[in-house]
Amino acid sequence: MITVSAAMPDDTLPMAALLEEMDRYYGAAGTEPAADRVRQINEALFASPPFAWALLARDGAVLAGVAAYSFVWPAVGLTRSLYLKELYVADAYRRRGAGKLLMRALFDEAAKHKCSRVEWTTDTSSAGAQAFYADLGLREEASKIFYRAEDTGSGFPPL
Repeated sequence: MITVSAAMPDDTLPMAALLEEMDRYYGAAGTEPAADRVRQINEALFASPPFAWALLARDGAVLAGVAAYSFVWPAVGLTRSLYLKELYVADAYRRRGAGKLLMRALFDEAAKHKCSRVEWTTDTSSAGAQAFYADLGLREEASKIFYRAEDTGSGFPPL
């Protein structure tokens, strides 16, 4: 049975492995050493204060998926929103309900923190993700355009 709970410090090694699988899924040529991933996870999720949070789908001791998110302020009416940065379900657990359980837990987390909305993006080429959200009855937000500035190794673009 798949369950969802908040990530805890003892989860960093299995999370590092799951996030490495996610990187391969997205086509990463190489990955960081496990020790670097563990350090990054600890810095993001377990610092004081944390700058991100994660919910984990579990099948017993096995991680089936992760939802990494943060809270953003201000949102509409000076409320806050929950921004889902990554939703990833391990290949072996796709179409078994883990993603739906993670989304339900995210909505519960947003309600608990009095968020006015939950927002996320998906790659335009990810028909599977788009079908997943459509099957949940969630609609695409056509009024938004996504922008990204990347550090090219020599810094962000000069403005």
